[in-house]
Amino acid sequence: MRIFIMGAGHMGAWLVEELCLEHEVAVYDTDRRKLKYLFHATKLLELNEIEEFKPQLVINAVNLLNTHRAFDDVLPHLSEGCVLSDIASVKTGFYEFYKNLGKRFVSTHPMFGPTFANIRDLRDENAIIIKESDEEGKEFFRSFYKGLNLSIYEYTFEEHDKTIAYSLSIPFASSMVFAACMKNQEAPGTTFRKHLDIARGLLSEDDHLLTEIMFNAHTIRQIEEINSQMAYLTHIIRGRDYEEMQRFLNKLRDNIA
Repeated sequence: MRIFIMGAGHMGAWLVEELCLEHEVAVYDTDRRKLKYLFHATKLLELNEIEEFKPQLVINAVNLLNTHRAFDDVLPHLSEGCVLSDIASVKTGFYEFYKNLGKRFVSTHPMFGPTFANIRDLRDENAIIIKESDEEGKEFFRSFYKGLNLSIYEYTFEEHDKTIAYSLSIPFASSMVFAACMKNQEAPGTTFRKHLDIARGLLSEDDHLLTEIMFNAHTIRQIEEINSQMAYLTHIIRGRDYEEMQRFLNKLRDNIA
């Protein structure tokens, strides 16, 4: 298959590396320096070069802020049958966007990133495929993700964003609050250092990505739940209630069992 990848950032470069083994791949980025070390793909310097490449599938791997704009820029250069694809972490507005275009699409979300995942061994990682997507497109990504030993889940656009609010917003918010309370620690313990590494990794991500995940319409409910549990823990600590603390800890162990 001829696949055109928009964006040569961390995920775009990873897609090039993985897909070029079995497909003919072309890649484009507005920052040409990012194309320098992508040796096994056709490097496009101008968008009109897409017309000669004639992709059958376009994977939009630009940052979330520019995803829709990148589609708008590339659409005039695509054939009628070309399938559009995105790997966005938040899908708000995507279904309406695709529906208005009237083109075949497949929306997925690899649930890992280069900051924390071992991209050489993804057997413990997950990927989501959106149910409303084109059937052929879904089958392509099922095959691709299975080949990487990923666990695959299929959700609707709405279900995806609810899942992301739980699986990303909670740890993101926890790390942000940890970083907000940070002070110089000359003798940090192991747990502290692990949390610090996670917070540093999180804050190395794109600001707009972090913002959009936290601005997910379903995130506020998760934040309210965090506030509720923090208020409960504060109550226990203030009262020095050993029995209630034991019950709370047992509940936590049950939750993560």
